[in-house]
Amino acid sequence: MPREEINMADEKRKKKNHKSKIGGQALIEGVMMKGSYKSAMACRLPNGEIDLEVWDEKNGKNAPWYRKIPFVRGIFNFIISLVDGYRCLMKSAEKQMDEDNPQEEMTKFEKWLDDKFGEKIMSVFMVLAVIVSVAVAMFLFMYLPTKTVGLIKPIKDYSILKTFLEGIIKIIIFVLYLGFTSLMKDIKRTYEYHGAEHKTIACHEAGEELNVENVRKQSRFHPRCGTSFIFLVLIVGIFVFSFLSWGSTLVRVGMKLVLMPLIVGISYEIIRLAGRYDNVITRIISAPGLQLQKLTTREPDDKQIEVAIAAIKPCIPEDLEDDLW
Repeated sequence: MPREEINMADEKRKKKNHKSKIGGQALIEGVMMKGSYKSAMACRLPNGEIDLEVWDEKNGKNAPWYRKIPFVRGIFNFIISLVDGYRCLMKSAEKQMDEDNPQEEMTKFEKWLDDKFGEKIMSVFMVLAVIVSVAVAMFLFMYLPTKTVGLIKPIKDYSILKTFLEGIIKIIIFVLYLGFTSLMKDIKRTYEYHGAEHKTIACHEAGEELNVENVRKQSRFHPRCGTSFIFLVLIVGIFVFSFLSWGSTLVRVGMKLVLMPLIVGISYEIIRLAGRYDNVITRIISAPGLQLQKLTTREPDDKQIEVAIAAIKPCIPEDLEDDLW
């Protein structure tokens, strides 16, 4: 076989086993993708057209030093993903406002908000949404489990057991939350776009042409999903928090907050390994998160897949070496 054909065959095999750095998030009638040098969000507008926005990123060789150091990069990447995710989610909601339809007359409160903040109103709502979300998350996953376990008197002298039960309560709350949201009509549709996002990334990693037919046959479950990451954070937290004192609920919650960057950093490195390698250990690590994705993903229709394809294409670098996870 000629050398050129051998090189082409090797390159094809390499592409089929490609583990992409591209990650994404489902939006309201859309998908956001983040690549090494470009990110994009694609949304299906009320008129049926696909709206696409593309912007520069620093996730590849041009990434700042603090996003490259193991156990440090995780917390920064996590925070950046949250901020970008909220921003794109709010923008996708704005895009669903049909300007051709007459809007209802604003209430006095809405007029006051419009006069006070004008075009910045969505930014204000985004900040408020973040504050409320963080407060609810802290109550549900930090204060409530600790307080509940602290009330169980028979195990008050068994610190390890209390930490284990605390972790189990967090996992139960997390699963119940996912199960409840999966029943909501609007959220269910967002989960369909989540499935489209996973399938499209899987198609890219399989080295197949990005079209609806090829994407449709891919799995909607992916080891690098945010759902899997959060589950890992809960599991790692059980081990780390086992070293904390149970003397005071508020003190324990405060110490948890201090240790969260460490837990996020460790979890990020674990999910990096799970996303890059396929062996017995990584399959065991990924298994619970993949099962939870049965709640957070749904099979998408062809139009949703088209949106995900539009979002991922600008994010694929010319040199696939720059896209390696």
